[in-house]
Amino acid sequence: MTDKKQKHGTKHGTKHGTKYTVKPTKKQLAIIKGYWETLKKREGDFYKRVYALEKTMSKEAGINNLEFFMCDNEYVGVGNTERTMRLLQREELE
Repeated sequence: MTDKKQKHGTKHGTKHGTKYTVKPTKKQLAIIKGYWETLKKREGDFYKRVYALEKTMSKEAGINNLEFFMCDNEYVGVGNTERTMRLLQREELE
């Protein structure tokens, strides 16, 4: 069902003046929660794989605790946990 056809929508005023016209039904909320659970599981699996890459990279490079560095939800470089190595920026790595 599209937002325009949503029969269960209500308007809510917020302190910022936003009006919400869609309120998920219990059935829709259950579907959304299922996808949220799937997302969190896949996110956890992803971070486990990234950690495995970091561990292997550290071992092969011979530098302890290398890690991919994130800023604003994207990977921007590589450094080490102790911060004893200068951060290698994305531009140097690509």
